[in-house]
Amino acid sequence: MRVLVTGATGHIGNVLVKDLYEQNFDVSAFVLESDDTSIIEPYAKIIRGNIIDEIKVIEATKDMDMVFHLAGIVEIRMGKKKQLYTTNVEGTKNIIKACQLNNVKRLIYTSSVHAIEEAKNHKVIYEPISVDPKKVKGHYAKSKAIATNLVLNQNSDTLETIVVYPSGIVGPYDYKLSNFGQVFTDYLLGRLTAYLKGGYNFVDVRDVSKGIINAALFGKNKEGYILSGSEIKIKELLDFIAEYTGRKKIKTKLAYWFIKSVSYIAEFIFLILRKRPLFTHYSVSVLNSNCNFSNQKAKKELGFKTRDIYESIRDAIDFSSEYHLQKIGNKYKRKVYH
Repeated sequence: MRVLVTGATGHIGNVLVKDLYEQNFDVSAFVLESDDTSIIEPYAKIIRGNIIDEIKVIEATKDMDMVFHLAGIVEIRMGKKKQLYTTNVEGTKNIIKACQLNNVKRLIYTSSVHAIEEAKNHKVIYEPISVDPKKVKGHYAKSKAIATNLVLNQNSDTLETIVVYPSGIVGPYDYKLSNFGQVFTDYLLGRLTAYLKGGYNFVDVRDVSKGIINAALFGKNKEGYILSGSEIKIKELLDFIAEYTGRKKIKTKLAYWFIKSVSYIAEFIFLILRKRPLFTHYSVSVLNSNCNFSNQKAKKELGFKTRDIYESIRDAIDFSSEYHLQKIGNKYKRKVYH
């Protein structure tokens, strides 16, 4: 079976490409011109292009049986609003149109739990019948909600569409260093000296990859599946990292009202410095939101399974410390790749 994966060099994407290959799919990877494809070249045919280029997308989807659409911008900082909507929304429109024109049988779209309206009072959050961009916070969440609706409401009778909603991604093979992967490297580099109140629901990238494949094989047309894992508090997470790496535990707790009030200023300063901030206004809000996501539907209909969250964290730390950092004595410094 011939399949195309967009966003194939991302955290989920590179794991998915390898898993598809190992399950005997004929895999093509649609990647940006500038992407380093060395990690996926053994497992996929490389097609260069951008999802905002309609002609390139149409060419890439020819003769494909399935398309796994993961390409998009994950951005929780201020700025890049136009780029977010162009890539996440207009790019998804191009993917849908190309699948329709080329008679692709199934389109599997990786959305996000951020696209789902938050339930009050820590009530369980299930898959929605439809998502409402007006009821989610932040331009990233809104762009994913709009794209999700486009996928679920496309009108071709020959194209089946399935949406998956992963929660926070953790685990190894984070080559590009995601927002959460940055936490591990920052901790080992000694940049984290205090912690925030709150926590989130995290799921292993390897479990998400298998969930996406099962959604393609067993998912129902125009249905969505939450691929969530386990909730963990930030303090518990940092304490575990400290114990696992033999470092001192972080004891300083920042007041929520303080960090929320200065987050915009800190974000602006990091924007000027062209560095990734340790926290953003949006991330602070997310860490104190309801993350009680149910994965029961995915378990029942897709056979979705999740591993122990601490196994995922250990593997993420090991990967980050080996791939992104260099240990000198008892300290780490960031590796520089040329």
